Amino acid sequence: MTVFVDTAALYAFIDQNDDGHHSVLRAWDELQDAGVALTTTNYVVVEAATLLQSRIGLGAVRTLIEEIVPALEVEWITPELHEAATEALFAANRRDLSLVDCVSFATMRRLGVRQAFTLDPHFRRQGFECLP
Repeated sequence: MTVFVDTAALYAFIDQNDDGHHSVLRAWDELQDAGVALTTTNYVVVEAATLLQSRIGLGAVRTLIEEIVPALEVEWITPELHEAATEALFAANRRDLSLVDCVSFATMRRLGVRQAFTLDPHFRRQGFECLP
């Protein structure tokens, strides 16, 4: 089984002051103990690094890159997938939906992944099962 890891979970994992921090830590441990494959995209890594750096500092980015990303299979986004996600973003015509989200949804569908490790409600609205 494979679970897609989103920015919201990565951020909450590192930010001890985030409301979802403890539930994300518990879910991460459960996924690790079960040997679940965890995947994400390079767009999610960049988005999480940017948020962490601006809100917490470069030390948080180091934690992400050195301690968490090595546990993930990172899918690199092709120009074709980027274009498809951009089209989906424009078709949705919603200010609260990001390009990174659309890339994540397209990646999950391409890989056949049905579960997302996230605190972002957009994934549930797209029909994915969310953890925690």
